[in-house]
This record gives sequence, C-alpha cells and structure tokens, in this order.
Amino acid sequence: MKFLAITLIAHGPDPLTGETRSTTERFRDVVDSAVLAEELGFDGFGVGERHERPFISSSPPVVLSHIAALTSRIRLFTAVTTLSLLDPVRAYEDYATLDHLSDGRLELIIGKGNGSAQARLFHVTPEDQWDRNREAYELFRRLWREDRVTWEGRFRPSLTDAETWPRPLQQPIRVWHGSATSKDSVDLAARYGDPLFSANVTNPVEPYAELVDHYRERWAHYGHDPAGALVGAGSAGFYAARTSQEAIATYRPIYDARVALFRKSGVEPVFDSLEDAIERGSILVGSPQQIIDKVLRYHERLGHEVMHISADADGLTRAQHREALELFQSDVAPVLRKEIPSRPFPAVPVVPQSAGATRQEGAVTRRSTVAQQNTAVTDHSTETDQSAETRQSTVTSTGAPA
Repeated sequence: MKFLAITLIAHGPDPLTGETRSTTERFRDVVDSAVLAEELGFDGFGVGERHERPFISSSPPVVLSHIAALTSRIRLFTAVTTLSLLDPVRAYEDYATLDHLSDGRLELIIGKGNGSAQARLFHVTPEDQWDRNREAYELFRRLWREDRVTWEGRFRPSLTDAETWPRPLQQPIRVWHGSATSKDSVDLAARYGDPLFSANVTNPVEPYAELVDHYRERWAHYGHDPAGALVGAGSAGFYAARTSQEAIATYRPIYDARVALFRKSGVEPVFDSLEDAIERGSILVGSPQQIIDKVLRYHERLGHEVMHISADADGLTRAQHREALELFQSDVAPVLRKEIPSRPFPAVPVVPQSAGATRQEGAVTRRSTVAQQNTAVTDHSTETDQSAETRQSTVTSTGAPA
C-alpha cells in the first residue's frame, strides 16, 4: 500500500482555543507539512481545490509549485482539480507547467467538486455540472496528448488546430477520478481506463464500496483487463498513539468540537460520537494495531492500494501531530505495505543530467534554508505563545471529492 498526506487547506478557528492563524501562516503550515511528509517517507502529498469558505485552496498549482521547489522525491497530487469549474485549456497550461517544475512528480485527481457557493461563483448548475466535468476532462486529456487540437463543445469556445504551451514532461500524466456520491465520475474513470479515488470520508463504507464495485463492473464493460483497475481511498481523520486509551483521550475534544460545529451549521453528523466514528466510519484513531486492522478491513471491501490521511494538525499540537505521523510510518505503514501489495507509481521522466543535478542541488539548499527559518520561527513562537503552534479548522473532513 502507498500513502498520501492530503490537505484541503481549511482555514478557521482552532477547534479547542478558537484562535485563527493568519492566512500566510496557514499556507506556511501546508508547505511545512509537505516537507515533513517527504522527510517521514510518505509517497505523495495532495492539495485540494475549493472556492468557498472555510477553504483557501483555490489555487493548487501555485501551492504545489512552491512545494515542488522544496522537495525532490514525494509525488504531488491535486485533491481534487475541479474541472467542472475550470477552463480546461487554462487548467492544462497550469498543470503542464507544474509538471516541469516538479520534474514529472505530478498526478491529478479530478472531480466536479463540492459546494454550492463555488458552483454559483462559476455559474455551474446541478443540471450541467457532470456534463461540464466530462467535457472538460475529455478536452484536457486531448490537450495533454496532442500537439494540435481541433475541438467543439458546449461550455467553452471551440478550438481549431490549437497549440498549447508548454508541452508537458509526462506523456501522459496519470489522472485519478475522485468519487463520493455519483456513478458519473465512476463511469468516466472506467471508460478511459483511469484509476478511481474514493472519498471514503462522510459515511460508513457501504456507499463507497458500491461505487467501487460499479467502477470495476464498468471497467470490464469497456473492455479493460480487470487486473488493471486501480483504487485509492481516503480517511476521515487520523491520530495514532501507543495505546487506544491515549489516542481516544487526546482526540475526543477535537472530534466533539467538530460535531458541535456541524450541528451549529445545521448539519447533523453521521457519527454522533468518536466511538461511533471509530466503529463505523473511516476515521483512524487508536493504537498502531487498531489502525492496521481497520485499514485491512476496509481493504477487504474496497480493494484499494493507495490511502490518504490528513496532513493537517486539526486541533493537535505540532508535537502531537508529528509524533502521530512518525508512529504511523514506523509501526503502521511497514505492515500495510507488506500486507497490501501495490503497483509502483509512474516512473519519473528522465531529464538531462546537468539540469537535473542543478535542480536537485538547488532544492537541497532551499530545503535547508527553510528548515533553519522554520526552526527559528518555532523557537520564537514557543517563547511567546505556545498555543499558536497548532491547530486548524474542524471541517477538514467535509471536502470530499465528488
């Protein structure tokens, strides 16, 4: 199994203290989390795309480009790229550029996106959102593969022998399809032989498993080898400790604050207690063995080879968050990698040695400088305000791909 750390860059008050970090600090948190994920051995880091409160993830290519400059190995994901809202030509240009800046470490997860406010912002309706997503993906796919494109559709001006620059480094790029509630995204993934990434966040496993089963059925229907189907899945929250008692005691106030926020917003949570969420949902809170057992149970139903956990502290202190991620990598990930074999990620394209060496040396220098700066900032913040070290919005689990 392979593991991604993903953030939707929710920006709101700390669930326990009510304090809100500045927008600049929140972006710095995300970048620091990506560098940490590479340091600890995660396979990928993902940034979501939302265009409404409480998220500030409206520009994943910009954030991922900054992360690309500070890392050298970890693969970079979008989670998700909301193609139903975007001009596919402009999206292509952004991501083809990022493909080069990341030395071919980019992968996309696409979807129509969630949220009524962002749909209104881009004048997308429930009636046309899936058609927009499909049309945009089909054009995006051609732009990535073809030097010149002639095309006509419903939702953007036609193209005649159009060229798009830069041409990408990866040919082709791997595109996952985010799936939460609809068979439309599942069918689109199966039709083109693309992998599926199940949200697996809000509900028990059954509705997600039904969509994964449908994906495999449609995959075979379109004539693909059944062995080629590839599935990833999310999780609704994460905290690992040496004992279940310690994990639950630490995470309970965070979860209770999240439930209270849902109810204040008029949303009745699916799981009304932490114990209920641990028993019936995808949240990973407990000892390493409990988390291993739960992922194995979910794998029996979903057959997933890739899994994401939250990259955000989400109410934990920085120290607690890092310790939990370190425990995951030392005690959980090795077992799951052994128990659930996974196919390799696409090979990174070969670039000229001299250029590659220069980029590598520059990345190392930048990472060293950032680490020194972060240490200084952390030391200063510890002296002045320990509570400002930590935690972000309680709503990170609401932004599932669609």
